[in-house]
Amino acid sequence: MANLSVRGLQTETLDALKTQAGREGKSLNAMVVQLLQNAVGGKPKPCPHTDLDALAGTWSSQDAADFTHATAAFRAIDADLWDSA
Repeated sequence: MANLSVRGLQTETLDALKTQAGREGKSLNAMVVQLLQNAVGGKPKPCPHTDLDALAGTWSSQDAADFTHATAAFRAIDADLWDSA
């Protein structure tokens, strides 16, 4: 990826870019890259998902019950391990 420095940018323009980036939950850099790509007809590079949002809401009640049962042992506290004496 290439880097670009922008000189002579008016303060009002920078403020507007920051506001738009904040509204869209993006960094200033990501906002500028998107705007430049859109201006020249380029396609933005898809951002790979690194979170688990695709799984949200996909479990059935049975899946949740199975998970709770399978992980029950992790909620148990071994008192001997926490004995400070």
